[in-house]
Amino acid sequence: MATGMEKPVRKRLILSLLCFTIAAFAGTATQVYNYRLKTIDGEPTSLAKYKGKVLLVVNVASACGFTPQYTALEAIYEKYKDKGLVVVGVPANNFANQESGTEAEIKTFCNRKYHVTFPMMSKVSVVGADQTPLYHYLTDKTANPAVGGDIKWNFTKFLIARNGTPVNRFEPAIKPDSPEVITAIENELNKK
Repeated sequence: MATGMEKPVRKRLILSLLCFTIAAFAGTATQVYNYRLKTIDGEPTSLAKYKGKVLLVVNVASACGFTPQYTALEAIYEKYKDKGLVVVGVPANNFANQESGTEAEIKTFCNRKYHVTFPMMSKVSVVGADQTPLYHYLTDKTANPAVGGDIKWNFTKFLIARNGTPVNRFEPAIKPDSPEVITAIENELNKK
């Protein structure tokens, strides 16, 4: 039987182990580097290849009113890529059938119309029962209270810090080259 003195020690030990376990889990769970996708060419890839970079992850579509944002996405990628920014386009056909083409058609469209050079992934689902794990993580309010919540439309932008943690979210109507987005990108790029 535990004495009065052993109970507080045991309680502190259990609390310490619990805190350590939570901290260890949080250290790995808060990174986008754990998620795998396929490139627009169908090659398996991982966001881990961008470790140490600032990411702007955007669910894109070719036939959306926001599609002209490709121009600004490409411009900020060109401006900041040498400083550590990577824009990642993630095509999704979840909203009004606005990305119904094949990966080859999406790639051709992006290259010809918008001269996209930033990394593009294969088409995935960003909402619903077939939501890709990356977007399940990004939209999880428990894991990411600052950025979590359902994707409402195409061109939702997630800003990811160099350590793989989502730090900001910009809804579709906010243009990638708006002062709000540029300031957030520059702030993250200035952190080492």
